[in-house]
Amino acid sequence: MSICITATGLYTPPYSISNEELVTTFNQYVDNYNAKNADAIARGEKTALVHSTAEFIEKASGIKSRYVMEKDGILNPDIMAPVIPYRKLGEEMSIMAEMGLDALKQALDNAGLQGKDLDGIIVACSNFQRVYPAIAIEIQQYIGMQGGFGFDMNVACSAATFGIAQAVGLIKSGTAKRVAMVNIEITSAHLNWRNRDSHFIFGDVATATIIEELPTPKGFEILDSHLFTQFSTNIKNEYGFLDRSEFLAAGTPMYPDIDAPVTDKLFLQEGRKVFREVCPAVSNLILELLHKNHIEPKQLKKMWLHQANANMIDLILRTVLGKEADKSIAPMVLAEYANTSSASPMIVFHKHQENMQSGDLGVICSFGAGYSIGSVIVKKV
Repeated sequence: MSICITATGLYTPPYSISNEELVTTFNQYVDNYNAKNADAIARGEKTALVHSTAEFIEKASGIKSRYVMEKDGILNPDIMAPVIPYRKLGEEMSIMAEMGLDALKQALDNAGLQGKDLDGIIVACSNFQRVYPAIAIEIQQYIGMQGGFGFDMNVACSAATFGIAQAVGLIKSGTAKRVAMVNIEITSAHLNWRNRDSHFIFGDVATATIIEELPTPKGFEILDSHLFTQFSTNIKNEYGFLDRSEFLAAGTPMYPDIDAPVTDKLFLQEGRKVFREVCPAVSNLILELLHKNHIEPKQLKKMWLHQANANMIDLILRTVLGKEADKSIAPMVLAEYANTSSASPMIVFHKHQENMQSGDLGVICSFGAGYSIGSVIVKKV
């Protein structure tokens, strides 16, 4: 018996925001902030904010646009956040479940399966709109599963590879024979659109991956995986259910000044430290996994890497395969989708399987907050 990825699905949100649109809003916010705080800035009590440019964003990240679930609120300099109406749980499908369901239906269609054929659903992503009941169980209800299970898991941007490894483990243990691993990201809601260093990074999306045990392998056979974590606060989002208690204990307002350019209740990162520390760790983990499986790096036909940053992808590719490595081996969707956190390597996997012949090898690799790194070797069959 082989364990294989037999199909994937991709849900792309209805709205796209270009760098130029984003910069227009951001710069208006900067002008408003500097005018409002002109006296404090003159006294040296506050620091004036600085404009951004589309060229700066593309050079720093490789990103040209991003998809979002709601656009008007993000592009309103007085709001700068997605405006998403509340849906009553139990009466309406939640927005995350709706996105995941769309991607999962596509994946099932591509695999020639139905919801009743699934034994389990894992929703693996960076943020969840509620603590419980699990989004996975809600999707289980709407997809028409007959029995089985669903659960949510969070390993930030590495959640896809950790989710694949978890699905493989469930199958090997006999708990399931066919599992859907779903990555749903509304990163526009956790992003601080007022932070010049990171306001351009993320986009929204959902992906779904079908993982099956088969007597005759098809699709991509999963050969091995390697998971790694190491504690770091260089990427963080401290939003949590204890916020109310912590604010009460500190005697401070629940919601700080909306003009504050940075808040620890949204995405924060030390970008330069992340680049310097994560890139070599990712490359080493991939090389260790290849060595363990007696695979030479030059045997890889594709590296489906987390779409964090074009410069990171390029460095990891050249470290693993050499300075003259063909860049088509590590395709990118950054320009169109931006960083979609957990879903990003699965978007690349979904869209870029060209020239993969039977027996060809590839690596799905994700990395992010934690730090967390996951790598999965697959073989086209």
